[in-house]
Amino acid sequence: MLIIDAIAGNIQDAAWQSRLAGAQIDYLIMDQWEAQKNRFRKTSEGGVELAVSLDRGKSLRDGDILLWNEADQIAVVAHIHLKDVLVIDLGELLLQSPAMMLRTAVELGHAIGNQHWPAVVKDAQVFVPLAVDKKVMASVMKTHAFEGVTYTFVSGSEVIPYLAPHESRRLFGGAEGPVHSHVHAYDQKEPA
Repeated sequence: MLIIDAIAGNIQDAAWQSRLAGAQIDYLIMDQWEAQKNRFRKTSEGGVELAVSLDRGKSLRDGDILLWNEADQIAVVAHIHLKDVLVIDLGELLLQSPAMMLRTAVELGHAIGNQHWPAVVKDAQVFVPLAVDKKVMASVMKTHAFEGVTYTFVSGSEVIPYLAPHESRRLFGGAEGPVHSHVHAYDQKEPA
C-alpha cells in the first residue's frame, strides 16, 4: 500500500498536461462525498492500493495527481463523480407581480429549507445538489406546484462552469476540481 500525503498537481495544469501526454493514467474513482475526506484507503482502477493522508482541511479535487512514476510514465489521478443538481428556473417569475414573486420565493425557500437542502442562487436560477433520490426531490417540487417555476436535473459537471469557487464548494464540498475564474449565466430552459 502506498501512502499519499501530498498532491503532485492537477491534470488541468499546463505543465502536467504536456508531462502526461502519452502517459498511462490510472484513475482513483470516488464520489464527491468520499473526496471530501482527507484520510481514507482506496484501490485505483489499475489495482494500486492507496492510503491517502492529506493535511487537515485539504481534500481532493477532480484531476488531482496522487502518484507520478516518471520512469514508467504512469500517473494515478483522482476522478470524482459529481452528483446531479436540481436546477430551478425562476425566470418566469420575473414577469409576475412583485407580490407573487415574493410569495413564490418565500414558499420555495421554505420548501427547500424544510428539506435541509443546500442551495445556491444565481440570477434567476437556484442550484440544489442531489441530496436524496431524484424522485423524492421531484416529488417535493411537484407537491408544492410553484406557479411560474420550472426545474430539471443536470449533471454536476455541467453546472460547474457557471459557478464561482465559493458557490461550487457549497454544492460539491470542494470536490469539483479546478473552477474557472470567470462565471457565466446558466441558461437551462428544459422543464422537468
